[in-house]
Amino acid sequence: MVMQPGAPVDEPERTFIETARRAQIAAAAIDTIAELGYAGASLARIAERLGISRGLISYHFAGKDDLMRQVVHEAAEEAKAYIRPLVLAESTGPGMLRAYIESNLAFMRDHRNNVIAMIEIARSAEGRRNFYGDFYGDADVVNAVGALERVLSGFQTAGQFRPDFDPHIMAIAIRAAIEAASPRLALDPEFDMDNYASEIITVFELATRVEGGP
Repeated sequence: MVMQPGAPVDEPERTFIETARRAQIAAAAIDTIAELGYAGASLARIAERLGISRGLISYHFAGKDDLMRQVVHEAAEEAKAYIRPLVLAESTGPGMLRAYIESNLAFMRDHRNNVIAMIEIARSAEGRRNFYGDFYGDADVVNAVGALERVLSGFQTAGQFRPDFDPHIMAIAIRAAIEAASPRLALDPEFDMDNYASEIITVFELATRVEGGP
């Protein structure tokens, strides 16, 4: 199959170079959005950042919508690749909870442009369908509360968490505390994410700790 400019291509049929180029363009789009806002991140500006022609972007993407879908997908995959191994390395409920909160917030801290870009896309009427349709359409992300709820419930049943809290409500609260850091970090590059993480971890450790436990 010959790839036509702007035509969607099944992932297995893309060459390594094509996949790498798409990822490079998506990364440049994130940095451009973070600097200029969603409206200002035209294909021409993104191409200028990379030192390539706008036509090369159009070869790989059907338009701005198509590129934004890739941006949102890349951001989600990058976050999951960072967070999952750190959480899965823990075998206890308290260890998992700490790693979950710590890794989510550390990723935000180290990828501030990703945070800003996702906020900008979500705020834009044009970009919103890509954010909510693709980022939150990803099963792993849309079910973030549900997945965390199941983990909390499992460790609760195993006696590692306080038995009388509602895992669903606790999962909502944890996710809300994590997501509340995004706009703070976007507005203030000096926001102390490490201190925020430490305080949030303490709050939820106390909220889930078995009575009489350490």
